[in-house]
Amino acid sequence: MKRRAMFAHALTASLGALFAARTATAATSPALEKQKVVYHLADTEKVMFVLGNIRNHIDGMGGPQAVDIVLVVHGPALTLFHKRKADPRMSAQVSHISGEGVHMAACGNTMAAQKVEIADLLPGFVRADEGGVVRIARLQTEGYVYIRP
Repeated sequence: MKRRAMFAHALTASLGALFAARTATAATSPALEKQKVVYHLADTEKVMFVLGNIRNHIDGMGGPQAVDIVLVVHGPALTLFHKRKADPRMSAQVSHISGEGVHMAACGNTMAAQKVEIADLLPGFVRADEGGVVRIARLQTEGYVYIRP
């Protein structure tokens, strides 16, 4: 009977120490960082799909406070973001995701080729002077996950 009591006491003490160690670790570990994601968009036929993916991503993470998203647009897809050509549904999507903190970058090389300025694009865009693919590569070195739907 003494053996059982000693075993039970040792087991209880070990479990208590393990629980205390886990609690201390949880109390001292830093808060989870925002997930960092860069979406790459170049194809005109994927614009609405990508904008929907971004909205779903934000919702799936529990809201904009949990994720840092950058949308980099270059090539033919950028033409759909020109104010004069933008579809009203797409403009509403862009406005919504921009309002939720999504950073939108337009490739400076594509802008020059299409002869547009930032003022010609939907609100919320910044110019990626180094080029869209260079911006994407830099973001990846900063820990951003790359997604190209």
